[in-house]
Amino acid sequence: MTAYHTPVLLHESVDALCVKPGGTYVDATFGGGGHSREILNRLHKGRLIAFDRDADAVTNTVDNKSFTLIRNNFRYICNLLRYEGVTQVDGILADLGVSSYQFDTPERGFSFRFEAALDMRMNRDSALTAEKVVNTYSEQDLYYIFKMYGEVENAAKVTRFIIAHRNEQPIATVGALVEAVKPCTPRQAEHKYLAKIFQALRMEVNAEMQALEQLLMQSLKLLKAQARLVVITYHSLEDRMVKNFMRAGNVEGNIEKDFYGKELTPFIVITKKAIIPTEAEIQANTRARSAKLRIAEKR
Repeated sequence: MTAYHTPVLLHESVDALCVKPGGTYVDATFGGGGHSREILNRLHKGRLIAFDRDADAVTNTVDNKSFTLIRNNFRYICNLLRYEGVTQVDGILADLGVSSYQFDTPERGFSFRFEAALDMRMNRDSALTAEKVVNTYSEQDLYYIFKMYGEVENAAKVTRFIIAHRNEQPIATVGALVEAVKPCTPRQAEHKYLAKIFQALRMEVNAEMQALEQLLMQSLKLLKAQARLVVITYHSLEDRMVKNFMRAGNVEGNIEKDFYGKELTPFIVITKKAIIPTEAEIQANTRARSAKLRIAEKR
């Protein structure tokens, strides 16, 4: 049996939190619980609150009186923490993207390696699926998704082929989508190309960029002075947003100045250059190949 999820940069990211034994911490992306368990190993009288919108992640919950798992999207972090009596924390860790389990479970529809319904929902209670996106979105909206979220070079062309295909017959499965975009798929880079298509759809279905922006902006009031924000990203859009936010306190990266020209930045950036996995970790866990770890400390 394969593990639910193999965490990337496990020790580097938890070390970056500088866990205080009596502190209060958030694992925004619980998944298989790898990061949470490592944080709990360093807590004694403290508290760890984890989030995950996938019901399947609940099976990995930790039996520890210091631990609380909230089955919900981290975009609502402030309100959900308030229900737990928490208004400020000593650190937030987020390992973004899709878990190994989600990728490797055929019926979830995240991977083009398996034939399945076009689903891609992290929360299977959500109404929007990848099938609905490819079959109901306008040509303009599909183009935007593939260009922005997938950085697909021939986004206009692939959008036209999807529209033409769905006009003949709805695109309901992974195989049908792969077939629809086949005329646009480079023969020498099929896997890389399809990965971009599937990434773009997944990000739209799960509103990943919007959720990340909300998490980051809410961290401004959640984090205590000298608390740490630790984020692992997997593609350029996420990484750019996190980098901008840590540098400027907003996702656009615009640094505000006071009357005297002094820069007003809410964080001290610890990682001027992102930390990346070792070659050994990449060999053991291919998901690590694109991972970047960024760390900031609240002023």
